[in-house]
Amino acid sequence: MNVYTTDKIRNVVLLGHSGAGKTALAESMAYLAGLTSRMGKTEDKNTISDYGKEEQKRLISISTSVVPMEWEGAKINILDTPGMFDFVGEAEEAASAADAAIIVVSGKAGVEVGTERAWDLCEKYKLPRMFYVTDMDVDNASFKNVVDSLTDKYGKKIAPLHFPIRENEKFVGYINIISQKAQKWQGKEVVDMEMPDYSKEYLEMYKDSLMEAVAETSEDMMDRYFNGETFSEDEIRAALRISVNTCDIFPISMGSNILCQGTYALMDDIVKLMPSPLNKKVAGISLKNNEIFQADYDFSKAKSAYIWKTIVDPFIGKYSLIKVMSGVLKADDMIYNKDKDIEEKVSKLYIMTGGKASEIKELHAGDIGAIAKLTAARTGNTLSTKANIIEYGKTELPTPYTYMRYKPKNKADIDKLAQSLQKMSHEDLTLKVVNDGENRQTLLYGMGEQHLEVIASRLKDEYKVEVELVKPKIAYKETIRKKSDVEYKYKKQSGGHGQYGHVKMRFEPSGDLEKSYEFEQEVVGGAVPKNYFPAVEKGMQESVLRGPLAAYPVVGVKGILYDGSYHPVDSSEMAFKMATIQAFKKGFMEAQPVLLEPIATLKVTVPDKYTGDVMGDLNKRRGRVLGMNPIGNGKQVVEAEIPMSCLYGYCTDLRSMTGGRGDYSYQFVRYEQTPSDVQEKEVAARAEAVAENNKEE
Repeated sequence: MNVYTTDKIRNVVLLGHSGAGKTALAESMAYLAGLTSRMGKTEDKNTISDYGKEEQKRLISISTSVVPMEWEGAKINILDTPGMFDFVGEAEEAASAADAAIIVVSGKAGVEVGTERAWDLCEKYKLPRMFYVTDMDVDNASFKNVVDSLTDKYGKKIAPLHFPIRENEKFVGYINIISQKAQKWQGKEVVDMEMPDYSKEYLEMYKDSLMEAVAETSEDMMDRYFNGETFSEDEIRAALRISVNTCDIFPISMGSNILCQGTYALMDDIVKLMPSPLNKKVAGISLKNNEIFQADYDFSKAKSAYIWKTIVDPFIGKYSLIKVMSGVLKADDMIYNKDKDIEEKVSKLYIMTGGKASEIKELHAGDIGAIAKLTAARTGNTLSTKANIIEYGKTELPTPYTYMRYKPKNKADIDKLAQSLQKMSHEDLTLKVVNDGENRQTLLYGMGEQHLEVIASRLKDEYKVEVELVKPKIAYKETIRKKSDVEYKYKKQSGGHGQYGHVKMRFEPSGDLEKSYEFEQEVVGGAVPKNYFPAVEKGMQESVLRGPLAAYPVVGVKGILYDGSYHPVDSSEMAFKMATIQAFKKGFMEAQPVLLEPIATLKVTVPDKYTGDVMGDLNKRRGRVLGMNPIGNGKQVVEAEIPMSCLYGYCTDLRSMTGGRGDYSYQFVRYEQTPSDVQEKEVAARAEAVAENNKEE
């Protein structure tokens, strides 16, 4: 591929609901641009974008793919993103690297929750956008319904550019609203045709919508519009160009991905209407003088780039996907990674086309490319030169809240599993691995259950490690509510020196749940020599790791050694430690032991109409609703406190309740005593587990 200057580059992200046709649209565009000789299909597992084994197996997009193509003297970098909510991190990364967006809407399914989320993502990154309505070849597809729905949601800024012509229930052509001409397809060619009578009414309606949107771009235009003047084609296109860039107009186009119809006009609109990086502002910090570095994709400034995504694939290797923020990056350049404090040579520069890498000599500011085998580089790192060290802000990705316990099916794979997950977490920043030492479990966090299933499947297919995903243990803790007074004598004789340790101890609540235990001694008269006090404390220290009630960590217990006895020959530190452990078990169980459960503060963001369902569901989960706060756009934040044990599966249930429109976050806040029925259940489960272990032994 040729090297392109900044003004000739268009970085466009495809967003939309899962199944709306983003990958098919990318395939149609690639075919028209001459990247392929025939269009691939998702179901045939031969598209450029969905090159991963897991994507081909599940017939969905899982990660963002870059598909660069040349069109009318420009380079269009298409970023094809997943529409599934579990892979929203990929869409976030792509949106942060893009300069504009196309929101793909199925003409058959209409505006869906994924359309709304795509819009919100564009708002977050202030991306100019246009809509593309697919499935125009399908009988029950309706362009009008989509336009009406979008206008209802987003106002008069929605401006149709084309609308379909159907004959004998077939999609045969379209009407260009700006030129007011009807055209139809004859093979691969587009020829003029007479406008059908039934289309004239729609033309007037859509023309009015477009003219009104154009008129609102300036006072002069508005005055002329109200005076009944008409705008010329050149004026309309000039106004569109400016207004699309400033997010004052959002055009709508349409077509059929399968028939590759409407794609040509869309690609023309991308080049003519969408902004180049030159139209965008971007700034970092120059660490040379701690001043703002206004990069603005200026090729004449010091070179710098941002790693917006990492590919770590066992089959194609590691690639750091970069966007050049300033200057011109060339093969053989020396680059400095401030985050990792390492300078490396860029031996080769690449452009990625799906999973295939092609060498390129240089990348100008604003372009998207890749560097292979940067050892320490991670997503979010800034690359610059040692003479001009620059740092850009990192993309904020959503926090994963769904988690499962995992372990390898084969114990010999523990190290291999850890290494594989580390590689995957470099690629997917919404994947988190947490070691929960207190409960002897390792946890895998993701954006939803499907996300975790895909990770497990990839581990098996790509890294040859099988894992089990099971319901995680809840981090319960044990404590006591009353006082107890016990003694225990540890005595063993087996020839020679025996073992003797005798303790009398009181146990009581310490009142401090932040500490596992407190130890005091009130021994008088040397009943227990001082040199055995550390052994008694060691016994308590070991005892609180796994409580006698249900084997959970113990908190808030005070142990007081007040008496005991010793043997001048047989007593030892071990004997006193063992005596303390047994005394602790006995004393703990006599002091009204209780189970404590972790409580979280939960925030659920939902449209107004779902608040009743959400609160009803929270009540079923033992949640306490604290209140609701309106945040605008017809949404509320429901705040509640809820036991962590009742949050299992909440992601899936919330999506089901709200049609995918609900979001949530939570944070641990404190421990509270569990209800008696929950405690009984946990104690019974512990007894059953012990019985099972004894059988196996």
